[in-house]
Amino acid sequence: MEEENKLMQLWEIENKTSKQNTLLPLINFEDIINSLISIGPFYYYVIDFYDMSISHVSSSIKDIHGFDPETVTFDDILGTIHPNDLDFVASAEKTNLKFLYEIIGKDNVMDYKSNYSFRSRLKNGEYCLLNHQALILTTDDKGGFGKSLNIHTNISHISKKNSYTISLIGLKDNPSYTDIKVSYISNDFTTFSKREIEIIKLISEGFTNIEIATKLNISLHTVKTHRKNINKKAGCKNVLELVNKCTSKGLL
Repeated sequence: MEEENKLMQLWEIENKTSKQNTLLPLINFEDIINSLISIGPFYYYVIDFYDMSISHVSSSIKDIHGFDPETVTFDDILGTIHPNDLDFVASAEKTNLKFLYEIIGKDNVMDYKSNYSFRSRLKNGEYCLLNHQALILTTDDKGGFGKSLNIHTNISHISKKNSYTISLIGLKDNPSYTDIKVSYISNDFTTFSKREIEIIKLISEGFTNIEIATKLNISLHTVKTHRKNINKKAGCKNVLELVNKCTSKGLL
């Protein structure tokens, strides 16, 4: 399919992928998955941008798409994208690369998880809203993408409407960026601090303001101020709306 071919060629055209084979370090994928949190049925795989091959495919891909994890290819996975969302996915990937290299910097690409959503075909032929999360595992000497852990989660139970934006979630002590418009204009995004993300996660787990203050060793007033700022940034009026939106943005 012509649109899928364009998507396959994107990473090469952008010249941000590895020109050499990179070695995958010893990784416990289950620990990584558990730390990222996926609310809903999901599967994962590792893609090697050097030759576009995939490996370490989780068995759950068969439950979602009906693919054999031993024989599935990247072309098969791309083939599940709704035809009307192919242009968006290509633009989202281009924006993701641009943001990573122009705003975050090539030395920090492994410290961020990229995230966006698109419609994907299930094994029964119906389409669901799929949340795509990608974590770069290796880079070459020039900072080009080597191998990436991709996680796809069915979030139709959370939202059926795509925001058509991307998010870059900071790991370690890095800030996170959400609501980045595809083909973004500089500074046209929402930034959450590490502390705000900590509080969002505790809110999603049902902690009260007092419990959050105790757990983070901060004052109750500080927690309330953070929550006010979080709601303002997220554009949410209640906890349910906040949790649902942050889940769809990949913050949870």
